[in-house]
Amino acid sequence: MSDELPFHIQGEIIMRLPVKSLIQFRSVSKAWKSLIDSAEFVAAQSVLHTHPHHLFVWYKDPRGEVKYVSFVDDDSFPQQRFVPTLPLSVKLPRIVGSSHGLLCLDGYHWDPETSKINFKKRLAVVCNPSIRKSIAFVVPDILYARQEIVLAFGVCPVTIDPKIIQITQLPSWMDKKTEISNLWKVEVYSFSSGKWKSLSTNLPSNSIRIRQPQVVIDRYIYWCSSCIDSGLRTHNLIMSFDMTDESFKVVDIPDSLASHPFARLSISKLGESLVMLEYNINTEEQVRCDVWMMENGVQVSFTKLYTIKGQRGSIKAVGFRKTGGPIMEVDDYLSEPTQLVVYEPNSGHCNDPIRGYSFNVNSYMETLLMFGRSDCSSY
Repeated sequence: MSDELPFHIQGEIIMRLPVKSLIQFRSVSKAWKSLIDSAEFVAAQSVLHTHPHHLFVWYKDPRGEVKYVSFVDDDSFPQQRFVPTLPLSVKLPRIVGSSHGLLCLDGYHWDPETSKINFKKRLAVVCNPSIRKSIAFVVPDILYARQEIVLAFGVCPVTIDPKIIQITQLPSWMDKKTEISNLWKVEVYSFSSGKWKSLSTNLPSNSIRIRQPQVVIDRYIYWCSSCIDSGLRTHNLIMSFDMTDESFKVVDIPDSLASHPFARLSISKLGESLVMLEYNINTEEQVRCDVWMMENGVQVSFTKLYTIKGQRGSIKAVGFRKTGGPIMEVDDYLSEPTQLVVYEPNSGHCNDPIRGYSFNVNSYMETLLMFGRSDCSSY
């Protein structure tokens, strides 16, 4: 690149290059290596939306084996696909979520000496599939046998600090039979601190229950939740966790959604917006999925975007493409197994399916995050 071009302009130009090219360009000069390795460059590069989008799909094949596949989410979709390599240190993994190009897995420790899985040692593994680096953290022990555990992950956009959150929800009857006044135990691990800490303030009320999956939008992690009021009536809501001040907040939803059967509600991410998915079955047993988008303003509101209709059997939206097309898990009850298809709302057309079960879809972009960490493992 011409020396006549100011160095800071050169930095803004190369910041938009693919991650693999950036890693190669570190060898061009000491100045470029210093720039690309700097925390400021990595942070700025991680928030750009010009890098290629990928869709990471976790599923079980017809034989029940866990499989992974990653698609390039562009005009070539779904032709450009590859099987990503994941860390070997974690077994029986499931996807917790994705944020700023990083994926978080939840599983168990694999002991190479005994070739056995240690089911008493739960791990959270954060990996960057673009540069094949990962780091594993031991998750705090479970205190009670019947407690519910929700693991969450996100990168704070203000500090670019990845955080893992473990939320422990004790059964509601325990506050009556024990001296426990708060049924919540929330522990946060941040990369910057390198340790777990417990939160004692701004916790949800005991009557609220949180359900996975999670959705990360900007500085918030969201979950679909339910609450039992004083009249023992259940209503639905959305719970959020602010990664900047580490506080929880209730997001109210329209009355029609608040009173809808909880099992027929879910949330997902469409672009940089949160969407709520409302499932209904009509008199002809046709499944319908209404897509509602949350809009932030002086007051949070929800707008119905469109309806996805299934001809028979069941449909489930497990994610959305960059173009807005919903990614559906379809079960027509007549064939085994279920199918993962991409539905185009305008044409009603679906692409060639992937066959399997229990699909989980997370989108991510290429990033340099974790590249310079000395405690990361290459895989």
